Amino acid sequence: MLDFLAISWVDVLDIALVALLIFLAFKWMRGSSAMNIFIIVISLYVFRVIASSLGMKMITTLIDMVFNLGLLALIVIFQPEVRRFLVNFGKRYSHLRNGALSRVFKSEANRMNSLALSEICEACRDMSAEKVGALIVITRQNQLEDIVETGDVIDAKINRRLIRNLFFKNSPLHDGAVILTDDRVVAARCTLPITQREDIPPQFGMRHKAAIGMSEQSDACIIVVSEETGGISLVSYGVLTEVGSISELRLLLDKTDNGQN
Repeated sequence: MLDFLAISWVDVLDIALVALLIFLAFKWMRGSSAMNIFIIVISLYVFRVIASSLGMKMITTLIDMVFNLGLLALIVIFQPEVRRFLVNFGKRYSHLRNGALSRVFKSEANRMNSLALSEICEACRDMSAEKVGALIVITRQNQLEDIVETGDVIDAKINRRLIRNLFFKNSPLHDGAVILTDDRVVAARCTLPITQREDIPPQFGMRHKAAIGMSEQSDACIIVVSEETGGISLVSYGVLTEVGSISELRLLLDKTDNGQN
């Protein structure tokens, strides 16, 4: 009855790989609303393995039916986490994009010139001083066509006065995000996805949650200006960095534009 306890080196390797995958999954889903569901799924799978080893055919069949019927639902539930993992995976191996793969697929990240970055920083300085809320998305590899379609097309050269006017509280375009690509203001009043993470500090409002959500689903970097405090934050790949000065913001934008972490 205990023959299943005989373990070979292949079994040890198999267990080690599964444990590594579970650890990585916990790491990627930590702080998300799907974490509790993931724990339940893992617990059911462990129970199913034990039941199968003990020859409990009915309970094994029942659990298999639950897994088969719930597979599609789990894919839908974990969709944000899967997408965030793929984006982070692409970031980690971004050097491949800049090498042979970029030559094959002709894929290059958008790069802004120094003047455009200066105009963005100066606009943020003014909006911070006046406590004007702002949400600015700077695209890189992903063009975010689906996000652009949720707003109004602008297609104008980046200019500090234009950015300030777009976020002016009485402007019909102030409610939403502005999308910047290359040296152009592509669209305004765009709707961004809200993060499902539950570990966001309470002082951060919906703009910050939208910025984090956008950064989880793309390689864009997002600037947030708080309407309540005037504070400036930069969000990239799900990580929010509070900026102490405009010079620090410019430094972070330069690093991000060059593909650095």
